[in-house]
Amino acid sequence: MTYPIITIDGPSGAGKGTIAYRLAKHFGFNLLDSGALYRIVGLLSFKHGLLTDKVFTHEFNNDEQREFEQAVCQLTQNLTLDFVVNTNTEQVEILVNGVLLQDDIRNETVGKYASKVATLPSVRVALLKVQQDMALRSGLVADGRDMGTVVFPEADVKIFLTASSVARANRRVKQLDEAGKPADFEAILAQINARDEQDQNRTVAPLKPADDALVVDSSALSVDEVFEQVVKFCQQQGIEA
Repeated sequence: MTYPIITIDGPSGAGKGTIAYRLAKHFGFNLLDSGALYRIVGLLSFKHGLLTDKVFTHEFNNDEQREFEQAVCQLTQNLTLDFVVNTNTEQVEILVNGVLLQDDIRNETVGKYASKVATLPSVRVALLKVQQDMALRSGLVADGRDMGTVVFPEADVKIFLTASSVARANRRVKQLDEAGKPADFEAILAQINARDEQDQNRTVAPLKPADDALVVDSSALSVDEVFEQVVKFCQQQGIEA
């Protein structure tokens, strides 16, 4: 049996996460938050005692580095991940090997763990299979930057959600203002433009729409307007709630 796959790619700040969540809830699918994967692997690597002081101080010799990468790769290969929309709490729950992950993976410490495992080539390969395996268990909405071009090139529906850098910077400023945090529009805009340049011109899996993707510019659209467009497109491709 095959399950439907919807991919949503695009730059940071375009609203992918919000639309992916709403689609998963609407269709009763699981989510794939690809941005969380290295954080999860990093956290698990720390919990398994693989991220030692030597990793952070670069005191490994070649053999130790090889052993470290093999251990993290093996941990990754054995992962079963599910991002499940809990309709009671309106939250996305992360299940790791069937067990609810209670930790906050969005904090700075876990980000440091993620940065260490993300540089390992074999881990990147292993995570590709972990992601593809998620589509074997249920319908899936996959949110990322190369979901429709690399991870799920045969997806039933491909969306490329974008917005102008100015619109995305304004959204970020608003988020920070609402959280009571200082926000420098020009600095945020510069960061977004630099990230776009990096993502679009990287050698491996550059950020771009799949040839058969619906491209939606959300710059002047509300979340509801974007959601309506995307749901209509999904229905045209034969996906029904």
